[in-house]
Amino acid sequence: MRGQLIGAEPAVEDGPATPGGPEPAVGEGPATGGPEPGSASVEPDLAHHGDAEATPGLVDLAVNVRRDQMPDWLADPVTAALADLAAYPDSRPARAAVAARHGRPPQEVLLTAGAAEGFVLIARALTGVRRPVVVHPQFTEPEAALRAAGHTVERLLLDPDEGFRLDPARVPADADLVMIGNPTNPTSVLHPAADLAALARPGRVLVVDEAFADTTLAAGVDGEPESLAARRDLPGLVVVRSLTKTWGLAGLRIGYLLGEAALLARFAAGQPLWAVSTPALAAAAAIATPAAVAAERAIAARLAADRDHLVARLAALPGVRVAGRPASAFVLIHLPGADRVRETLRERGWAVRRGDTFPGLGSDWLRVAVRDPATSDAFTRVLREILEA
Repeated sequence: MRGQLIGAEPAVEDGPATPGGPEPAVGEGPATGGPEPGSASVEPDLAHHGDAEATPGLVDLAVNVRRDQMPDWLADPVTAALADLAAYPDSRPARAAVAARHGRPPQEVLLTAGAAEGFVLIARALTGVRRPVVVHPQFTEPEAALRAAGHTVERLLLDPDEGFRLDPARVPADADLVMIGNPTNPTSVLHPAADLAALARPGRVLVVDEAFADTTLAAGVDGEPESLAARRDLPGLVVVRSLTKTWGLAGLRIGYLLGEAALLARFAAGQPLWAVSTPALAAAAAIATPAAVAAERAIAARLAADRDHLVARLAALPGVRVAGRPASAFVLIHLPGADRVRETLRERGWAVRRGDTFPGLGSDWLRVAVRDPATSDAFTRVLREILEA
């Protein structure tokens, strides 16, 4: 089975933001109604996220935020920023630091209150797009933001039998907005940069969610493999970045967009004044330094070893299939009856992320965060006991 293109209804009664848009592409029917979550006949809950699974008292394998102690070089400027809260935030130093990290002028950086705000700004600004396509399975906020802004979204569903790999030829040539994650949440697949670059063209906005790019590693590559963050030659490219995952800053809300200055100016026009707080700006500036980038690379190396350990333990379990070649801070697994297994895991003290709220998946999928080997060993022992009971 190749990637499937599925039409989806807008989430507002007034229809798409651009009247006269194309009819939904032919697939297996609209993504509403029916018995199987994640199939083409049921509308997944796009508002569900891993934090809903990680209730107090459970070992959290549902949220992909690293929880190690914050280093002093990051904690100190964030703490020091608290003394400046009487003044309005000044984003210029942080913007310049982020721009320098990616070899861009400051005009090609827009700081946001997390990646989620970036998706909302994009969806609200691009009112004229006629055929937005979201590549799934992926983080649900991009589509949710588009639908909330009145767009009619089409879903390109990637095939698990092909390791959830993208075939660029499957993206409709007339799609004027394409959104994809790299590495993709929840599949942990890292698409080749060349495949994503092939999607860029005049008249199209290509949004690549690189929230987990700093978690990736490849032999012989000094930086982030397959990242497009430094590409300034691709028309319509917008790269979305998050600083909340590796550095445990989900509560601080800090991220940014990279792209053409004129395009980012359209997004910025819809952003409230002083949208990013002074402590968040301090964090952004600190994380953009060469020392911080080097620290990220070291963390990514440790993460790769921990991920390999987890994958080996999962692959040894009866009935468990690890999807594709995981490249990020989480692993997607297929397990018949996973919805029931997830509930039993909760009873045993473990939280994992359900898969049926991601378009293109269903109730037999689970996402598991990569943790240290001891935690992974304890988790897989409990999972084996459940499967063999």
